[in-house]
Amino acid sequence: MGNLLAVDAGGTSTRAIVLTTSGECLGYGRAGSGNPISSGTEHAAREVASAVTLAMHAAGADAIDSTPVLAMAGSRAHVSSEWIGGPLAAIGVSGTVRFESDLLATFCSGAWEAFGYAIVAGTGAAAIRVVDGRPNRAADGLGWLLGDDGSGFWIGRRVVRAVSDHLDDRGQTTALTPLLLDMLGIPLDLRILDPEDGRVESLKHLVDEVYALRPIELARFAPLVFAAGDDPLAAAIIADARAGLRTTLASIDSADVRGPVVCGGGVLGTLGLPVDGLAGVTEIRKVADGAVGAAVLALRDNGVNVDRELFERVTRTLAVLRG
Repeated sequence: MGNLLAVDAGGTSTRAIVLTTSGECLGYGRAGSGNPISSGTEHAAREVASAVTLAMHAAGADAIDSTPVLAMAGSRAHVSSEWIGGPLAAIGVSGTVRFESDLLATFCSGAWEAFGYAIVAGTGAAAIRVVDGRPNRAADGLGWLLGDDGSGFWIGRRVVRAVSDHLDDRGQTTALTPLLLDMLGIPLDLRILDPEDGRVESLKHLVDEVYALRPIELARFAPLVFAAGDDPLAAAIIADARAGLRTTLASIDSADVRGPVVCGGGVLGTLGLPVDGLAGVTEIRKVADGAVGAAVLALRDNGVNVDRELFERVTRTLAVLRG
């Protein structure tokens, strides 16, 4: 068997790795969003192909004929590889793409063990329980309309609601108000210039700005809660987000499945995760992304047993390539 190809296709960026069956990473490439759900199939295919091209060039590989692995959110919705098969074949990747869960890639980025948990909180939020190296149970990840409790979107929406309530005199004064208005370029103006409308100028402009965004874009306001000092509303949002993520993990916790919980996503990295009282969680491990895990899954999906030594080789050699 020749070299292997692994891709961690995220909503913000895509990472591609070319590696040997012994776990040595030879090439690494990075490009933009490779998720076809959030970016569309044409854009995603172009970015995945770009990242793969960079990785193959770095590895000195002209072709890949093993099974390429593509880890991404919503992989279940894209079981067909038609959107990416052609673009990959055009650059020398001939195998049929196997899709894997981004949550499983997160777990495999921090754990070589076959049992444990993974939880991610970035723009969205979800968790899985892993048994025998495969997802066994999932929680949340239901999207901005139905769930994603504790996610960047969830926090960002709470920020916007707190500020609009303040400006509408339906809520308490909060330090989040000047932070959000400044971020959106809206002057703080509490005058009511249109009596028939009856709203202060800042609120009118805030409504216009917020409704011009896609709902998921509210996640951009999440960092404001960490910049608001000891503001009570900001502190309450942080506490509620942390509690929501713990509830998500607790819903799949089992004393029969003991292992590490691997945490990913920028929001979770800042919030922290309380795991006291969870019977199955033995320790907390943090990872930056699912790149190592995608490589581990590429090894396993091509018939290679990944033990601790092999996992550490993947982690170490990829770190060198990424600088």
